[in-house]
Amino acid sequence: MKNPYDDIINLPHHTSATRPRMSAHDRAAQFSPFAALTGYHAAINETARLTDQRIELDEYSKADLNQRLGLIQDQMDQQPEVSITYFQPDKKKSGGAYITAGGCVKKIDEYERTVLMQDATKIPIDDILEINGDLFSTLEHQE
Repeated sequence: MKNPYDDIINLPHHTSATRPRMSAHDRAAQFSPFAALTGYHAAINETARLTDQRIELDEYSKADLNQRLGLIQDQMDQQPEVSITYFQPDKKKSGGAYITAGGCVKKIDEYERTVLMQDATKIPIDDILEINGDLFSTLEHQE
């Protein structure tokens, strides 16, 4: 039986005179899966990521925070340990997250309205939700 390709089936494999031979790795890469929607999964994950809304404090809570900041300022030379929970706005979408930073306060800058911790964490005073520590045990017993 005669095959229509009998005349070319035994010819040597063609090799280009002008182009170098492609490696097996590069040849396989031509057939690798193609992601038509580049960035789609990242966008879905970003949309699904949850953020918290900022809690607005009443005047009593703000006065309590100011009192606690004053106590920290008075006791700064003793370096009391405190934990400060504050709101950090999200850079990509509305809302943010509440973060708790612990340690010693290095400086309270009333002009910039920030609290600088020993580990160089800079906390905006207007974003503080609560301040806790052994230093405030006398305040809590008065309430």
